[in-house]
Amino acid sequence: MKKYINQGSKDTRSGFGAGLAELGRTNPNVVALCADLIGSLKMNKFIEENPERFFQIGIAEANMMGIAAGLTVGGKIPFTGTFANFSTGRVYDQIRQSIAYSGKNVKVCASHAGLTLGEDGATHQILEDIGLMKMLPGMTVINTCDYNQTKAATIAIAEHDGPVYLRFGRPVVPNYTPADEKFEIGKGVLMSEGTDVTIVATGHLVWEALLAAEALEEKGVSAEVINIHTIKPLDEEIILKSVAKTGCIVTAEEHNILGGLGESVARTLSMNNPTPQEYVATMDTFGESGTPAQLMEKYGLNCEAIVKASETVMKRK
Repeated sequence: MKKYINQGSKDTRSGFGAGLAELGRTNPNVVALCADLIGSLKMNKFIEENPERFFQIGIAEANMMGIAAGLTVGGKIPFTGTFANFSTGRVYDQIRQSIAYSGKNVKVCASHAGLTLGEDGATHQILEDIGLMKMLPGMTVINTCDYNQTKAATIAIAEHDGPVYLRFGRPVVPNYTPADEKFEIGKGVLMSEGTDVTIVATGHLVWEALLAAEALEEKGVSAEVINIHTIKPLDEEIILKSVAKTGCIVTAEEHNILGGLGESVARTLSMNNPTPQEYVATMDTFGESGTPAQLMEKYGLNCEAIVKASETVMKRK
């Protein structure tokens, strides 16, 4: 199998900050808005270089979404920044009515998603945001895996005409995808080829899927790993091609089992090629306070859980 090397751990939110700063230098229509979380969203460099193109809205996220929608009317490309919980749950009505229904070219950029937000606890650890966003007609939903991919995705969505939800995280995680890899919205990435089981992962679980593939290889199991960074539109072709070869699949995500990547994959399989599937996700529960590592272990979102799910699903073929 192909080996990916950790090039040095970084947080994905810094990838967003780096991508936004680059857009500030290359695309004069890009503007940024923040809900009092500049440091957390790593927006400082963009602001330093483009102070006239930044709007500090304060703790008024619903207002931020409305302002962003309005800015598109004048040809601007607004990037909003706050935590994932406040980017979706708190402002769902504004996103639905003013952005999605209206077809506005707003990029909703959300940090601190999932359990890996850590000690702030369940009130901030949104695990249903992918479901909320993917159900909105016309909304593109992206969940990146490392610093390099987040930077590339941030740059790529500025060229996409239409609303986008870009999801990334708080903790320092391995950075392993090529810095020069082109980010294609809606195109999954084949990370390693295999013949016994397909592992489809998104976000922080991609690295864990690669570790699981190595562990399975030591047991004589050949695992194919696919990085699905775009939940919607889903790359059905890469998934169906893989399961036609392996005959079973595991989906892995830092999100509720209801409404996330796993359900999108299940729908695709049921309509095209019904295939045994196991899920690595949170099981219809809220999170709690703890370190990211503690929470990922307790809720079964790690390499070991993916190995176990792979062994289970292969018995169902």
